[in-house]
Amino acid sequence: MLSAFRRPALLALIALALPLGSALAKAPEPLRVMSFNVRTPVDTEPNKRWEDRRDAMVALLREQHPVVFGTQELKTNQADYLVQHLPGYRWFGEPRGPGDNEEHMGVFYDSAALKVVESGNFWLSDTPEVAGSITWGNLMPRMVTWALFERAADGKRFYLYNTHLPYRDEDEPRRVLGAKLITQRLAALPKDIPLMVTGDFNSEPGSTTYAAFTTGLADARKLARKVEGPRLTFQNFSDTPTAEIDWILVRGFGVNRFVTLDQKPGGVVPSDHYPVLAELVFPAASTP
Repeated sequence: MLSAFRRPALLALIALALPLGSALAKAPEPLRVMSFNVRTPVDTEPNKRWEDRRDAMVALLREQHPVVFGTQELKTNQADYLVQHLPGYRWFGEPRGPGDNEEHMGVFYDSAALKVVESGNFWLSDTPEVAGSITWGNLMPRMVTWALFERAADGKRFYLYNTHLPYRDEDEPRRVLGAKLITQRLAALPKDIPLMVTGDFNSEPGSTTYAAFTTGLADARKLARKVEGPRLTFQNFSDTPTAEIDWILVRGFGVNRFVTLDQKPGGVVPSDHYPVLAELVFPAASTP
């Protein structure tokens, strides 16, 4: 039996421990964020057709359950299929050019976990607010879809910007111009709200595009405490990726883990790009 002296001391220790244990139990999970070039549905060869690979994409997304993910090359019929088969997810985005059948920089999010506070689009051109605008010698419109999100668990907010830069080797100067426009916009955002940029950048680390972005942003893969999967992300529906062109860039976040997802659900590659996923953590609150 505990002595009269030891019993109050033990109860005091338990009382002190309970709030800490309760707080730890309720701590929100890291943000699971993904960038995914879903490949526009133009292929006609078996296992490359959208109809052949869409269920593999759904299976991968269900398994990974990102709280938010930015897509590239997304068509409306693909977006509709994904939300029909991913309960609780919603998406938004505008077509990059005239007509709803154009590609979107669609952003998907778990509506139980996140709320969209505000969102918008701008084009990578001399007239960013003009929808579908093309300058700088681009072959087609290039754009950004963005949002300010709020997490339901704790009210914390973050920005996500999602883009797809031009693909030709000779487009590197245009990619740099796009990077500079994006980073100028990001520099004007509140510094106390973390942000991320997802995208198919069609340029690799070490390029002038990468340098333009990383003057104010950090590569989540390089920040991550743990890195998994292949470094290269574009594989053209093969088992041999050739380029690291899909990134997640961050400002104000810590990165617990970064993964290049090379799974083939049902033996099918979901896209010609491997999606990339980062587990991000908000900075610790400062104490007075």
